[in-house]
Amino acid sequence: MSRFAVIPAFNEEKNIERIVTELKKIDIRPIVVDDGSTDNTFDICSNNGSTILRHDVNKGKGEAIKTGFDYLLKNHPDFTHAIVMDADLQYSPEETMKIFSFLESKNLDFVMGQRDWGKVPFRHRLGNFVWRKTFNMAFRTKFKDTNCGLMGFNRDAVEKLRANILGGYIVDNSILIGAIKNNLKVDQIPVKVSYHKKSGVGRGVRVVLGVLFYILKEGLKYRFGKKKQI
Repeated sequence: MSRFAVIPAFNEEKNIERIVTELKKIDIRPIVVDDGSTDNTFDICSNNGSTILRHDVNKGKGEAIKTGFDYLLKNHPDFTHAIVMDADLQYSPEETMKIFSFLESKNLDFVMGQRDWGKVPFRHRLGNFVWRKTFNMAFRTKFKDTNCGLMGFNRDAVEKLRANILGGYIVDNSILIGAIKNNLKVDQIPVKVSYHKKSGVGRGVRVVLGVLFYILKEGLKYRFGKKKQI
């Protein structure tokens, strides 16, 4: 059984070495996708022997995940499960074992982490509340977190969801919506989260409204569109 971690990274020289080192200690093989960094992210990963893929320019988290998935599917036919995690240490590498164990023990296709909302800054918590409630109403689901950046996939899910991945702050929603549309076996498990920075108010409002619009648009298409699947 082979386990991989796809890690989109943009200017993460302060965190990336710790992440890949700790993942290797627990037998998870890191694949770092340097998304056009201008710092030493690429050199650090190259020097410690990690698998490092590189975008010449910044393309966003969604494209970085696609690049990692494409590499996995092409170069590791033996892989069974993979996780996606951010490179900012919002989620500890040790938390990935919860995702892998849950995926495997429950024979799931896709797992999204479930954050402890008491550990999330108020502005972020409020935005996520709006997204979560809207998502669950639109898709008739009961998820407790619809935007967690720590996610796990089996090989079938990687193959089916790769085409669904979009960029920006809708990346997590786009993956979750793809899992629903593809009738994948989906569940959630609590994970620990640490926030190291907060979004500005103006930017935060724009992000909330942009993601909300995407959820509403996709929810209406899912509920009332001609291609409704379930």
